Amino acid sequence: MSRATKRGPSKEPVKDELYIGSLKKMPLSGNIEDDVRELNGIMAESSDFVIREFRMENGVKAVICYVDGLSDTELVDRVAGSLMIHRGDRALLEEVSSRTLPVTQISDADNFGDMLQRVLGGDAGLLVDGNDRALIMGLRGAEHRTVAEPETESSVRGPREGFTELLRTNTALIRRKIKSPRLKMKPLVVGKETNTDIAVAYIDGLADPELVKEVVRRIEAIRIDGILESGYVEELIQDHGYSPFPQIMYTERPDTTAGALLEGRVAIVTDGTPFVLIVPVTFWSFLQANEDYYERFQISSLLRLIRIQFMIIALTTPALYIAVTTFHQEMLPTTLLLSVAAAREAIPFPAVVEALIMELSFEALREAGVRLPKAVGQAVSILGALVVGQAAVEAGIVSAPLVIVVSITGIASFAIPKFNAAISVRLLRFPLMLLASVFGLYGIVLGVMFIIGHLARLRSFGIPYLSPISPMTLSDLKDTLVRAPWWRMKRRPLSLGVANLTRLGEETGSGHGNKRAAGDRNETGRKQDNEA
Repeated sequence: MSRATKRGPSKEPVKDELYIGSLKKMPLSGNIEDDVRELNGIMAESSDFVIREFRMENGVKAVICYVDGLSDTELVDRVAGSLMIHRGDRALLEEVSSRTLPVTQISDADNFGDMLQRVLGGDAGLLVDGNDRALIMGLRGAEHRTVAEPETESSVRGPREGFTELLRTNTALIRRKIKSPRLKMKPLVVGKETNTDIAVAYIDGLADPELVKEVVRRIEAIRIDGILESGYVEELIQDHGYSPFPQIMYTERPDTTAGALLEGRVAIVTDGTPFVLIVPVTFWSFLQANEDYYERFQISSLLRLIRIQFMIIALTTPALYIAVTTFHQEMLPTTLLLSVAAAREAIPFPAVVEALIMELSFEALREAGVRLPKAVGQAVSILGALVVGQAAVEAGIVSAPLVIVVSITGIASFAIPKFNAAISVRLLRFPLMLLASVFGLYGIVLGVMFIIGHLARLRSFGIPYLSPISPMTLSDLKDTLVRAPWWRMKRRPLSLGVANLTRLGEETGSGHGNKRAAGDRNETGRKQDNEA
């Protein structure tokens, strides 16, 4: 019997010369045969990389290279056909690009790195014999998902469009919202292998220039082989990597992104993902929904207060149950205490073990419902919770009051609009439960104090995480715990350090201007009645 040989790590040297950064040091020669030979060597064993050689009408050799599946082949054929009937006496790129090519987006490159970076992204490259530069033609035509309503941020009122996985589609959706020449989108490329396109979007003259520079600096400092999703970027540029609380917000909604840009924030759009990052943010940003700004301020303020209350319930309710049933039974009314004691009489586990079993089971069911197909996942999550909970109560493993507590906690965590903030609350629930099992209510107080102290230490790109409450900024409180009416929010958040704080005119809204206008209309109506 042959024995498999044990192999260690490969000793072959990594071909660093094939990275885009290294290829930028390789200039195009101007001899098309040499350049094609280099291309064939660099892109060897790449069946999707197409090199189309042909001759123009004047006999000059030319080559179009593109990636099958990323470029629009019909447009490539049209470009090749127009070049084959090129009647110029000279094959200069300036003449070809200005008189022959039926392409709107044209740029050039003088090295293999810049050319392949664009070609591997979906554009097409044109090489003409005798020219030491290549023309890059915007002929992208890859299949992509159409614009649809985002599933993770559904709303009752507001736009129904969401970002897709295509960078240019996402930037166009933002541009549709903000039709201003001051909206800038700085292009960056990250990832030695993936060469992922990233656009840093901001409004010039509104966003803090130092903030924009810091965002660009952190992204350019990333040294990684690939970026497959914006989560890579988020984790690599955040201020406090070990904190359970997110310091960068992500969204699928163009209107949320546009609203953040209009406040002076910066958006990071990553190719290949529908999630756009927004910086800087505060803790209160994760408790706000996009439709808070579309409904009337009374409704929005009530919903925000409910979310804050439900966040506290989701964080502390299981720990309170453990503390009260274990150490502080005198806090319960006598009737309720007798009911809880009767329900827990046959339970063989302490309250903390009982709560951990139910909480972990609920988290497992929730995770299973997310991973399974939609139709099956909903059935598993609902039936699993009902069947498992009922069976556990009847078997004497957990008590009925705890099932109610876990259900309320789960519903409360769903009320938090941002998924990453809800995950943080669900994660911190377990340390509080352990503290409550050892120290009772004192443990909960210590745990909450530690969490608040940790939040006070956090920064998001230099902005205090609990601002405008800590440090206190009275003018910014109009859009924090509650939302003031639009005609009262005349200034942008002061804590962001924006260049232009004013966003509403003095006479805008339901203030004195509208009252005067209404008075003028009433006076005009009275005069007309008197004349009649």
